[in-house]
Amino acid sequence: MAYNPKYGPCAQTPQQRAYVLQQMLAACAPRWRRQASAYLGQLYDWYVAGELSWNEVRALRDNAVS
Repeated sequence: MAYNPKYGPCAQTPQQRAYVLQQMLAACAPRWRRQASAYLGQLYDWYVAGELSWNEVRALRDNAVS
């Protein structure tokens, strides 16, 4: 697999992105659990699948929550 700078050095595979997401959610859990929705879950799934970068997820999440 070729390196994709879109995801950074520690999130190149779906398994790595799932782990990164798990760590981020654990660190910010109280706020994000209050904001949890099917849409946010879909964004996180797309990130793990490699369809969105974390920056894209954040932008879409922040626009949805605002």
